[in-house]
Order: sequence, then C-alpha cells, then structure tokens
Amino acid sequence: MARFRRAGAVVGALTLAASLALTGCGDEQKKPEFVGGTSSDVSAGAEPGSAAPSTSATPSGPALTLSPADGTKNKPVSTEISAKLPDGTKVSAVTLTADGGGAVEGKLRTDGSSWVPSAPLKYGTKYTATLTASASDGTSSQGTSSFTTMAKPKSTIGSGLYLFDDKSYGVAMPVVTEFHPGIPKKDRAAVQKRMFVKTDPPQPGAWHWVDNGTQAYYRAPEYWKPGTTITVRIALAGVPLSNGKYGDVDRKATAKIGRSLEMKVDNATKKMSVYENGALVRSIPVSLGKKSTPSSSGTLIVMDKKEATVFDTRSDPNPANRYVTDIQFAQRLTWGGEYIHAAPWSDHVQGRQNVSHGCVNMSMANAEWLFDKTRIGDPITIKGTERRIAAGNGWTAWSLSWSEFVKGSALPVPKGGSGPAL
Repeated sequence: MARFRRAGAVVGALTLAASLALTGCGDEQKKPEFVGGTSSDVSAGAEPGSAAPSTSATPSGPALTLSPADGTKNKPVSTEISAKLPDGTKVSAVTLTADGGGAVEGKLRTDGSSWVPSAPLKYGTKYTATLTASASDGTSSQGTSSFTTMAKPKSTIGSGLYLFDDKSYGVAMPVVTEFHPGIPKKDRAAVQKRMFVKTDPPQPGAWHWVDNGTQAYYRAPEYWKPGTTITVRIALAGVPLSNGKYGDVDRKATAKIGRSLEMKVDNATKKMSVYENGALVRSIPVSLGKKSTPSSSGTLIVMDKKEATVFDTRSDPNPANRYVTDIQFAQRLTWGGEYIHAAPWSDHVQGRQNVSHGCVNMSMANAEWLFDKTRIGDPITIKGTERRIAAGNGWTAWSLSWSEFVKGSALPVPKGGSGPAL
C-alpha cells in the first residue's frame, strides 16, 4: 500500500473547491479542498528598484530615515513602509495614498518595525507615504516619501490555504499553506514573515516547513482551545523570490475551532477509543494494516470526508494491492491513501486481526456513528504499528514534539511560540 507522493499542483488565485476524488488505501492522487481569498501584500528581503533610504526632518526633531526612499521605482506591491530616528525609535504613524486615489489601510507590525498595507498595492502606481516617529524625549519627526510600484510580473508561484471562512474545525487543525513550486530555503524567512496568524483567545504558535518547501504548517504547542477563532492572512502577492518568481495572490480566512474530539488507536488491543471534551464516549474494534501494508503510527488529522466513494487502486505496481471497491464513511488521513472507513467484509476480525491495506477498518454501524461525530481537523493517534508516519504524508504537524516542530521554522521562535504578527 501506501506509496507516498505529493499529488496535484497548486495553482491559481481564487478558491479551489473541487470535489476530492478518493481512491482508497494506496490512493495517492488528490487533496482536500483548499481556499484562497484575496488580501494583503508586502515584501521582505531584497527588493527590485531599491535605493538608499531618504532622510527628512521637521524643525522639532532629528532626521527620519525613510523606506522606501523618495523617488524609488519598481517596488514590489508587497512593499512595507518604515522609518527610524537616529536613536532607534521606530515609526509611530503612517499615511499612504495612491496617485489619484484615497488612503491605503494598513497596520504596524507588533514590533513596530514596519507598516503593512492591508491589501496588495496596485501594479505600476505611484504612492506617497507620510511617516511620523516620536523620540523618547517627546520630540517628533515627520517625513514624506514617494515611490512607484513595478509592473505586474510574468512569473509567479502558486499558493494555497487549507482553511475556509466561517467553517468549524477540530482542535488539531493546523494552518496549512501550500506552494508550487516549493519555496527555496533561502526565501523561506522572507515568505514566513508575510504569513500572519491571530488567535482569539490568544495562543502561542509557530510555523514549520516541510523539507521540500511545498508546505508549511502553523500550530500551537498544544491543541487549540475549543471555541478559538483563527484569523489567517498569507500576504504573498508580489513578494519577490530568489528564483525570479513572485508571490501570486494574498489569501485570507477566518475560521472557528469547535468541540474537542480525539481518537486513539492502539494496535496492541486493536481498538479505537473516542473522547469528546475529554470524556470517553465509545470504544470501537478496528482492523489496521497487515504487516505487508501497515498503518502509520503517529498523530494524523482528518483531512477530508466522503459519505460514499470508490477506492480504485488499479495503478498500484503490486498486483496484490489492486482493487475497485465501493466505500462508505471514508475519512482521509494521509496523501498516501490511509483512511478511516466502513469495512463490513472484515467485521469478523475487527478487534482481533489486522487485514487492511493500511486503513482503519470498522463496522458499518461504528463507521457511520464516527463519521457523524467528526469534522476536518480532528486528531487520531495510532500507536504500535510497524512504521511511523512520514513527514508531509498528510497534515503531519502533530507528528513531532513541540521542540522538534519549532526547529522547522525559518525565523527564530520565542520561548512558548510567537504571538500575532499584526
């Protein structure tokens, strides 16, 4: 079973909501739906058309160092605005206007290092920024800088966000971003600086990059608190990369975390224990993958659900693993083709023997009951099988300890995790 290969290129700027064609244990074709909204901009790292910062001052204070410098051309539409005083005081207020247009909305970063427009700037447009900074002695300085953005680039990188507005997810739902092609290591810090997550109530969190740079996950040290609101902005439109490509669009989503539901499977007992809000609500006999096609141990996440589908593994190189079967109550756990699903043909061995191709088999009645209980983002922890889950084979954000997870961040992570970016 489970040959693991990433499936499907990520392209486009708008919501991708096509149905996922499931093909069963050993399936390695498609992914759950992911959504992209539109929103922000800004760059990090070297920018085309950059110039030496300009300085200006009001009579009441010292010179301001402005960025972008006055007269700069060909700036990315992801440009952030900043100013500093000689003693290190940072910008306290910014007004940005487009030629012939109104004021641009934006916010200061939490560390005050720059001001981030709330939406991508327009291509080929002149902007004027007025910046104010206040020194510790009470004096203030103001400066003005005009700059022009670049023409729309021809080469962009595709991106996706696996989160939908106004949807409710399980407590283990990571923020999942996807890129095609993957982000080179040298660019990941600049890209990560543009990926904003805010939680209410506030909870620390961090990003972790999959080795090939095609995905990054954001999670907290522990599962999200039930009732949490997660607001995400992947502000990549116009961000320049070292391979000559630019971020395609900004993506936004605001979603809720629902009640806590956890599934725990022990291969030793061949039973699944289902906990809702910390209380055991059902114990379910299961059959896991046989030794030649073992189930993956680790903490996996429900990524997609289909009440009825067809598992088609006729492309498997091993003839013994090829079949076409109607399946009920399928819940995807990996890209490689592991699911929770009804398997009435194995009722007689569930709770006693492993006979599947890597999936978690259960009776029709139990599969239907569980299907009605779960939602995308619910965790299932499987232990005691012959192999560990491979990084990136599904949403594997919880397959690592917190100390291991933060090592995958492209930026330093404060103890306990980072706070909201904006």
